[in-house]
Amino acid sequence: MTKVDIVERIKEKTGMNGKEAAAALEAVFGLIKQTLESGENIKLSGFGNFIVKQKQHRKGRNPQTGESMTISARKVLTFKPSTVLRSAINNSAQ
Repeated sequence: MTKVDIVERIKEKTGMNGKEAAAALEAVFGLIKQTLESGENIKLSGFGNFIVKQKQHRKGRNPQTGESMTISARKVLTFKPSTVLRSAINNSAQ
């Protein structure tokens, strides 16, 4: 599913026109992005949690050369689905 598909479904469900639906979706995505960039986590009840984790620098090696190197510290984004979403996905597969 693409962003265009999501906009189409928003139009169908809400009766908004295309520009309004696209603007609403962009506003939501912008808010999520801004919140995650600031290091805050997002909890969407019935959907899941977006969690920003800080990884420390660590030792690694280049698999092609075998040379040791340091992998720099960074932030990673993880998503943990809620039990509601997980069970909905599992029930629909049966």
